[in-house]
Amino acid sequence: MRLAFREAETAAARGEVPVGAVVVDAMGRVLGQGGNQTLADKDITAHAEILAIRAASKTLASERLVDCDLYVTLEPCAMCAAAISFARIRRVYFAASDEKMGAVENGSRFFTQPTCHHAPEVYGGIGEGEAQLLLKSFFQSRR
Repeated sequence: MRLAFREAETAAARGEVPVGAVVVDAMGRVLGQGGNQTLADKDITAHAEILAIRAASKTLASERLVDCDLYVTLEPCAMCAAAISFARIRRVYFAASDEKMGAVENGSRFFTQPTCHHAPEVYGGIGEGEAQLLLKSFFQSRR
């Protein structure tokens, strides 16, 4: 999770919403990581989770990330939850809940839907206070 927070801090320094994500294999080796870059890339799909999944898929030369875990500083949105499911990620660890846009424990609760083909194990609240502070500070500085 520490590496995901570093990615989030780097994203904030670039003026992006501070969210970071890291994909690791069963041995804990980092396969892919990323921080939000929707503004820099002019690409609404450039969320931290998507970038980390793309990098990990490239590293493994596979679209499936079976036996891999994702660490992310904010509860994934519906788009990212779908990508997590399609990639067959084993576990998702996230820091802060997102009552507005989250789709794991909030909103659509993507992984509980009958149309979801693969639901990872989910663990929320890991480093929640740090993530909330990072997000609040970022948005306060924008006002």
